[in-house]
Amino acid sequence: MKNNYLKLEFLSLPENQAFARDAVAAFCLPLNPTLSQLSDVKTAVSEAVTNCTVHAYRGGAGIITVECTTDEHALHIKISDRGAGIADVEEAVQPFFTTLPSDERSGMGFTIMQTFMDEFSVHSKKGEGTLVCMSKRFDPEVENA
Repeated sequence: MKNNYLKLEFLSLPENQAFARDAVAAFCLPLNPTLSQLSDVKTAVSEAVTNCTVHAYRGGAGIITVECTTDEHALHIKISDRGAGIADVEEAVQPFFTTLPSDERSGMGFTIMQTFMDEFSVHSKKGEGTLVCMSKRFDPEVENA
């Protein structure tokens, strides 16, 4: 498969979460993911976009950018916002950490992304925004073994 590129920008509205998830899933179809792998990608994208909506923009309007690239057997995703940023990324990626416990947030978003993807990282600066980078490999030899 040839390398490919996708860039989406959309408002941080809750209804755009499904759009982003489905667009990324459709984009990676040429890599022949299994249904399980496709579900992993969709879940990770949903979590990242939800974080932008809920935490970065606190329910207000802001721009979320999703960029995807593919290479021979992998999907690489970057999801970014220009919102509140994260003061302590190391603390934020810990399971069950949440800044909104009164909002019944589980604090598992980053943990889910990390679990479902093969590579995961978060880069953030307080007051400037956050970038989540994730990759998923679709190696046909591993899947068919």
